Amino acid sequence: MLGPVILAASRSDKMRRFISAAPGTKQVVDRFIAGESVDQVVPVIEDAASKGLEVTLDVVGEDITTPGQAAAARDAYLELVGRLKELGLGARAEMSVKLSMFGQALEGGHELALANVRPVVEAAAAIGTTVTLDAEDHTTLDSMFAIHEELRKDFPQTGCVIQSYLFRTEADARRLAAAGSRVRLVKGAYKEPASVAYQSKPEIDKAYVRILKTLMLGEGYPMIGSHDPRLIAIGQELARQAGRKLDEYEFQMLYGIRSEEHIRLAAEGHRMRVYTAYGTDWYGYFMRRLAEKPANLLFFGRSVLTKG
Repeated sequence: MLGPVILAASRSDKMRRFISAAPGTKQVVDRFIAGESVDQVVPVIEDAASKGLEVTLDVVGEDITTPGQAAAARDAYLELVGRLKELGLGARAEMSVKLSMFGQALEGGHELALANVRPVVEAAAAIGTTVTLDAEDHTTLDSMFAIHEELRKDFPQTGCVIQSYLFRTEADARRLAAAGSRVRLVKGAYKEPASVAYQSKPEIDKAYVRILKTLMLGEGYPMIGSHDPRLIAIGQELARQAGRKLDEYEFQMLYGIRSEEHIRLAAEGHRMRVYTAYGTDWYGYFMRRLAEKPANLLFFGRSVLTKG
């Protein structure tokens, strides 16, 4: 039951200062965050490509309070696109964006986020890659899906994320499983009330399988976001039953988690994409990684104790 507590702490400025100052924090953060700058993350992209892996890149940072900060987030992604173009890595690297970074929560946020994300999507398309809109807490999803629909009018390859712990997601999956769509399915990593989301792991896992079956039987491109060996095996079987070829779906896992499995799946011929986060504003992303798996929290605790 520590997960909800950690997720609540992810919004606490006091906890942010405490965690940031802890002696062992950097060691653990470095496990999940590939670097602080584009220059630091480029070798990670190149290493992944050399191993037959693809990546999706996330410039971390969600606590946007001004339009200027939202514009800076847009510019950080445009800088990333420029570097991918220089290095010829567009075919191996897409981008994941959280619309909160683009000003979604500000006054007039829906229009602001759309205006900021559009040039990023356009620039990505120009170098042969694409953007996936990450799902955040349930209050933001209607806006996210509307922006996704608007972007797909000009950039149909734009992807989106759905979360199996939300009651609404089965209906969302049926709507999204259409020709040309790209949909990443994850369990979900935000603290959500029982009125909108399943609270137990068995219920979330069962929903994940039901939703994944819908995506596999649909005409879109499913992206299986999970580290769970059982769900990975189920995903492979559902793909087989649906008659999908290996290039008609993909697996996605986080940088720093089950790296050997990344290599194994790629070696078997599966498309395997590593969700790779970088940047200086790592706190919210880091706390959700701790909340997702007790082993991550234990690793962090041992690091703090041994460095103290």
